[in-house]
Amino acid sequence: MRNDNLSRPRVPSEEDALRVWLLEISVILKRCKSRCCKDEDILPRPAILGRRTSTLQPWMIALIITAIVLILAIIIGLLVYFLAYDQKPHYYKVSFQIPSIDYNPSFSIEHSDSRNEMKQKIAGEIDNIFQKSSLKDHYIKSHAVNFRPSNDGLKTDVLLMFQFPANNVDFIRKQADDILHQKLNSNESFLKIDTSSPYLGDISEVQAEHILNSCCGMGMDYPSMERIADGEIAKKADWPWQASLQMDGVHFCGASLISEEWLITAAHCFDTYKNPKLWMASFGTTLSPPLMRRNVQSIIVHENYAAHKHEDDIAVVKLSTPVLYSEEVHRVCLPDAAFEVLPKNKVFVTGWGALKANGPFPNALRQVEIEIISNDVCNQVKVYGGAVSSGMICAGFLTGRLDACEGDSGGPLVIARNRNIWYLIGIVSWGIDCGKKNKPGLYTKVTHYRDWIKSKTNI
Repeated sequence: MRNDNLSRPRVPSEEDALRVWLLEISVILKRCKSRCCKDEDILPRPAILGRRTSTLQPWMIALIITAIVLILAIIIGLLVYFLAYDQKPHYYKVSFQIPSIDYNPSFSIEHSDSRNEMKQKIAGEIDNIFQKSSLKDHYIKSHAVNFRPSNDGLKTDVLLMFQFPANNVDFIRKQADDILHQKLNSNESFLKIDTSSPYLGDISEVQAEHILNSCCGMGMDYPSMERIADGEIAKKADWPWQASLQMDGVHFCGASLISEEWLITAAHCFDTYKNPKLWMASFGTTLSPPLMRRNVQSIIVHENYAAHKHEDDIAVVKLSTPVLYSEEVHRVCLPDAAFEVLPKNKVFVTGWGALKANGPFPNALRQVEIEIISNDVCNQVKVYGGAVSSGMICAGFLTGRLDACEGDSGGPLVIARNRNIWYLIGIVSWGIDCGKKNKPGLYTKVTHYRDWIKSKTNI
């Protein structure tokens, strides 16, 4: 290596240059500070005329913050309302053909297994179509209304429910119609559009609710832990077929809705007053205010009923105007003549009757869970001594306490079967006292009079 032993100036690095620059700035700042301090010691600071320091009071700051928060809350609330709560239900009715399935008469039997399975299959298919579409956030559900035979297999009407703002009605309807046609024309579905009714038809919310609640027996979910002598207050929509028969707004008897225009009740309710113009039917869980009222058009009492006996204690009442079904008002199922109820089966009786013998009537509908007692037991000497006939059901407890009472007459005795569908098996008829030991309640047996009911109502 070459070494000339000569002193060569070192080229400063970028780090050295930066260090020198910072040192020079530091010196300048120190000089300025020293000079400024000396000036302040010699000369007074000149006053700034016409200017005041302004400070906000704490209460003013709090008021401003509150106003800002309130404005933000209103803006957020309006956004939430228009984005969520302004969404309203909209219903459409559409008809489908199912060429791969032949019509089965059991499809028209309410609550039959084949009907329920087919309804679930259709609902599942339509759910799949819309939940994978651009309308997935607006589609709610579908409901197969009825089944009927066609030249090409099976035909069904389906109710579709969507939820969206009112200003999107035409757009959503067209989009839903396009989605269905596109999907069902692609041969990917067992459903086909009914060419005789190819488009979605608008249907009002009231009409839709009537259709959705047209199935019988949909009420309280069973079992219930709640236990109108010594009963519990019923919840809204638990017993939607329960009606009150009234005169001048005063409750006299209970009744059960079995169709849009027919009630079933006890014949003895009309022992004194038989003129239908005197009567009115009230619906809902409270007597006052009622949810709905209907005038009575006609009263048909069983031809063999006699006031001095308990036999044939049954009557049907026709309403002057049909009811519109809703979640809170719809019909109970009528059993066929072969429907069987066994001793110890749990049943419910409901009504606005007195809570004890000669007691006041409550305003709220009450319910009580009791059990079926065999007629043989009820005909024992210590019970009713042979007074219970084949057209009656005995229900309650020999120990007493839980029972129907005065004012419950004509009301329903119901039992739940699969899928929590409720059937009317009895009509509150008679008994000795209320909740008395060895004196359970006696009910008119509906299956015994099934043919008579059909002959008068065609139900």
